[in-house]
Amino acid sequence: QVHLVESGGGLVQAGESLRLSCLSSGGDFSVYALGWFRQAPGKEREFVASITWAATETDYTPTVKGRFTISRDNAMNSLYLQMNDLKPEDTAVYYCNADPFTLPSARKSGGYWGQGTQVTVSS
Repeated sequence: QVHLVESGGGLVQAGESLRLSCLSSGGDFSVYALGWFRQAPGKEREFVASITWAATETDYTPTVKGRFTISRDNAMNSLYLQMNDLKPEDTAVYYCNADPFTLPSARKSGGYWGQGTQVTVSS
């Protein structure tokens, strides 16, 4: 069973960048499709981005496309989210998500979650 731990969140100003990381343990990282979700205060958790098992395809929610980049390093058991040109509306807790069979998407999340990392963007 995979165990996911996010890091890299923090407080930044609008227009700045952050890079989130998700480190996994507990198995072969390459068998999991991966994604990032986020949850803002008072809102439901929402899909942000996903990446396929071999990193051949990525997908993004429209509001972050062109600003965020998802990537993975299976040898390092790590998932990343490079976030550029951050906006106050990006403020949320960001969660790493994994599943061996399902590619995380806006319709369906995977079965494994990290504990989340807080991203706060001030205007």
